[in-house]
Amino acid sequence: MRSTFFVLILVVLLLLVPAVMAEDALEWYTRGQNAATVGNHDLAITYYNNALAQNPNYAQALAGKAASLNAKGEYAQALPVAEAAVALRSTDSVALNARALAHFGMGNYNDAVVAYDQLFVVQQNRADAWCNQGYAYLQMEEYSAAVVSYDQCTKMDPLNFMSWNYLGKAYMSLEKYDQALKSFDHATVITVTNATVWNSKGLALIALDRPQDALECFKKALGIDPNYAEAKKNREETTGKQQTIHIVGTITPEPTISRIGTFYTTATPVQEPVPVTPAIETPAAGETKMPVGTSTVPKKTTYSPLSPLTILAALVAAGCAAACLIRK
Repeated sequence: MRSTFFVLILVVLLLLVPAVMAEDALEWYTRGQNAATVGNHDLAITYYNNALAQNPNYAQALAGKAASLNAKGEYAQALPVAEAAVALRSTDSVALNARALAHFGMGNYNDAVVAYDQLFVVQQNRADAWCNQGYAYLQMEEYSAAVVSYDQCTKMDPLNFMSWNYLGKAYMSLEKYDQALKSFDHATVITVTNATVWNSKGLALIALDRPQDALECFKKALGIDPNYAEAKKNREETTGKQQTIHIVGTITPEPTISRIGTFYTTATPVQEPVPVTPAIETPAAGETKMPVGTSTVPKKTTYSPLSPLTILAALVAAGCAAACLIRK
């Protein structure tokens, strides 16, 4: 009887040990999750490792560890851990995202695009994943695909101004400059203190043949970051393409034609008087030639009615003429 009793106790203990171990692994995993949530990824990795020491095939602990390694920028170490987690649990969104992010962080953009597509089969509402895939497509020069990914990203995270900026860059590469400008407009509405988006908007305005407006954008970029080399280059190249008169007025330039070219101004410039040197010509006989650009002003002559003296002189002259006729 005693031997049978001890055998039963031994069987019960053997049945309980895995349960105790599983409970301990879960506790370590939970601690790891809590540490990762507050950004303490070193401690989180320690807790995940404790869980994995209890259960090496704990897929969620592997996924959590891979995510924390990514958060530390240790993408090469994260990738095999994420792969192991996906192998154990192919529908684990944390593991799938960790694998895609590891590829992305290592610059494996082709693999990252494929890995993100596999993630989207399971989970689509991840703005960060769509943004990363869009950027990967940009690096691969697949601009139409980048537009699709960034469209999803900006819908889920409309206040992410850099996503609008990259969406605009994708449109620029497709030569869809109006759509690009709209994207950059979104970015500059969200923030006016980012030099990159002002520079990008300036490039779109150049493509749309609006150099004066583009110059304003490049100036704003340099006002934020005076050492922004690309913005300096763009400003100089834009300024060198035309002569510019800065007149207070509307921002849209009006063309004014002059003898030395076309000026783009925001108001009609005042025409300065131009002195004219008169040409000297030889007058014809009996003719007085005035210089070009001048005219003679006739002197004013005043005529009065016939005076008595004038009438008397006329009568005397008439009498003399009559006397001469009589003598003859």
